[in-house]
Amino acid sequence: MSILWEPFTHEFMQRALLGCALIGFTNGFLGAYVLLRRMALMADALSHSLLPGLALGVIFFGLTPFSLFFGALAAALFVALGAAVISRSSRVKEEVSLGILYTVAFAAGAVLITFAPTRVSLLHYLFGNVLGQGTSDLWIAWSVALVTLPTMAILQRPLFLLLFEPNVARAQGVRVDAISLLATGFVVLAMISALQAVGVVLALGLLIAPAATIYLLSDRFEWLFWGGGLLGAFGSCVGLLLSYWFGLPSGPCIALLLGLLFGAAYLFGPRYGVLPRLWRRKRHFHEESLERWGAERSQSAK
Repeated sequence: MSILWEPFTHEFMQRALLGCALIGFTNGFLGAYVLLRRMALMADALSHSLLPGLALGVIFFGLTPFSLFFGALAAALFVALGAAVISRSSRVKEEVSLGILYTVAFAAGAVLITFAPTRVSLLHYLFGNVLGQGTSDLWIAWSVALVTLPTMAILQRPLFLLLFEPNVARAQGVRVDAISLLATGFVVLAMISALQAVGVVLALGLLIAPAATIYLLSDRFEWLFWGGGLLGAFGSCVGLLLSYWFGLPSGPCIALLLGLLFGAAYLFGPRYGVLPRLWRRKRHFHEESLERWGAERSQSAK
């Protein structure tokens, strides 16, 4: 039993677990907005576009959490704004311009990181290393959560109208464009805070897998947000512990566990799961056959 409690005795694991709880909850919470707005492609593009910002932050300002944070933020804003400008000034649609810009940005980041003055592993930023979290990383994750979660909770009713009845929201005086921009900015901040834990490649899974899992289990709007946050924190912490016990990379373990939870909800969810729906359908056909057989018997008896 000692091996089960061993991770909690190490200071680096305690710090990593705290970081996973903060990052997992914030990303899982905001994943509901991404899912309902159908922004998965944009979120994926923004997560990959963070790499050149990380590289430039290291080249010009050194390997510090704050240089990486602001470099990644600048890169994400550049790609998002660039896609909007291209789509509005040409025949190219926004998703096409977004796909082009993020692949170019990702390739540029892979090249730029080779010029970093300090030795930086590309795999570290692609797949993360949550055990390398320092105090500054925790402060960034805490600050993002402290700004994001209360603001989104306060804006819950306008968000509900925006996501399901945008015309009604405008008619009631809700600033739809401003709230959409604010929520998208929070999504970018949440992904940046997750870079140390899961990297740019796996950040999308941490963002949308918890919300998608809850979406298969509940129809309640508030549960989609808060349930996604709780599941994101749970999956991140348990994935980290599994990576410690079995000697596996932490980022992929977290993403795999969240993927398995989604697969379980897809197959066994009581209301929208594939297997329960098949079972209900079989029971329905069976009951219908029995009723038809009983009606035929009664007619033949007459």
